[in-house]
Amino acid sequence: MPRKTPLYDAHEAAGARIVDFAGWAMPVHFGSQLAEHEAVRAACGLFDVSHMAITDLAGGGARALLREILANDVAKLDEQTDKALYSCMLNDNGGIIDDLIVYHRGGADYRIVSNAATRERVRPYLDERAARHGVTPAPRDDLAMIAIQGPRAVEMLRTALGDDAEPAVALKPFHSVETADAFIGRTGYTGEDGFEVILSAPAAGVFWRRLMQAGARPCGLGARDSLRLEAGLNLNGQDMDEETTPLEAGLGWTVAWEPEDRFFVGRPALEAQRRDGPQYRMIGLVLEGRALPRHGCAVRTDAGDGIITSGGHSPVLGRPIALARIPAAAQDGFQVHIRNREVPARAVRPPFVRHGKVCV
Repeated sequence: MPRKTPLYDAHEAAGARIVDFAGWAMPVHFGSQLAEHEAVRAACGLFDVSHMAITDLAGGGARALLREILANDVAKLDEQTDKALYSCMLNDNGGIIDDLIVYHRGGADYRIVSNAATRERVRPYLDERAARHGVTPAPRDDLAMIAIQGPRAVEMLRTALGDDAEPAVALKPFHSVETADAFIGRTGYTGEDGFEVILSAPAAGVFWRRLMQAGARPCGLGARDSLRLEAGLNLNGQDMDEETTPLEAGLGWTVAWEPEDRFFVGRPALEAQRRDGPQYRMIGLVLEGRALPRHGCAVRTDAGDGIITSGGHSPVLGRPIALARIPAAAQDGFQVHIRNREVPARAVRPPFVRHGKVCV
């Protein structure tokens, strides 16, 4: 049976369509995926993301551990205890085990938020590496997580938290603050302003109801996926996996090459790929017509076939869009193979939409 988040009963009472996602019973929508997508772009939407894996690391070896297992460098967080860092966790071949956010909580304390679908792979990997540094990872399965996303996110948070919201609304993107009752990051997965709030499981239901009473709309996994696609954000398991490196997934910017003497897992393989040049690169595509590109569709290019990694309809553009991995040498003139026909597509640089505005 799939696991249930602390908000499962609230979702069921609201008439959500529940599906099994990565072993969790999650709402895919609350009646209309399109209305939920539009609510986030125009106002504010709520997402239950309690299925994400939260892990705390503490102790003298935590920093060294993270510098070893992440391609980005947590030393960048040394100057600010409230800053967050996005990074990939790699295997020895440079393939992406997971992408995650690590928060520096001060001193030798860190918090990792990683994907639900990779939980059974990441936890043993983390435990094994941590033991070498004298660190004991602490999975926080006792916590819930709610994402508040959209141009009215600040207003919703203020209404729900009152005066306690002021330290959070003052945050810059990719910074965090801890209050007596919650851990709040100015982060998200939609291309809009917003917050991700981590709090105790018993408190989650009360907080969720306050946000709904303030006017925020509950949203499911369907809208979360279409929003992140418009924002040009990768999905683990589709746009990247253990056979794909950050250089092939459009995530080269997350690799900290300096200092040169820092070893991290996968570095030798990545350095060889950077030297020789990756065989593939990630692009965005805007398609003609109405046929929807899906994961796995072939992309015809003058340098051989590429593949659609994520695709669907963009409510803001009113057009089909996709992320695709294509041969590095490919030029313009792309055709996407959909249901036995070739559909012309224009290459663009993601994001397609950011802060409600078309970017391509």
